[in-house]
Amino acid sequence: MPHPVDVTVGNRVREMRIRKGFSQQVLGESVGVSFQQVQKYERGTNRMGSSRLIQIADVLDVPVATFFEGLGKHSETAAAATGYDIDPLDVKASKVARDWSRIGDPRLQGKVAEMLRSLARPDPSAL
Repeated sequence: MPHPVDVTVGNRVREMRIRKGFSQQVLGESVGVSFQQVQKYERGTNRMGSSRLIQIADVLDVPVATFFEGLGKHSETAAAATGYDIDPLDVKASKVARDWSRIGDPRLQGKVAEMLRSLARPDPSAL
C-alpha cells in the first residue's frame, strides 16, 4: 500500500502536469523515464527520489515546495492522508486559461470572451 504522502505528492504532480497541458509521455521523456513510470509516481505506487522530484518541478516550472504544501507534522492532510483531490472543473478551467493565453489577437480574445459570457448566461426561453 502506498504511503499517503507519496499519494499526495503524486496527485500534485499530476495536477501540475495537467495544468501545464503535458501528457505523461511528454513529462516522462523530459525527465528520462517512461510514461508508465510517471503513472506510478502519480499514483504514489513508486516513490520519487529528490533529484527526480526536482527535475519534475523544473519541467513543470513550479517550486518543489508546491508538491508538499500542507504536508507536515501538524497538518490535517498528513493526519488524514487520503490524497489530494483534483477537481475536474479546475482542470478544465486551467486548460481554457492555457488556450486563452495562446490567442495572440486581443480583438479575437474579446470575441471569445463575449461568446463565453453569452453561453454562460441561461437563456430565459430555455427554462
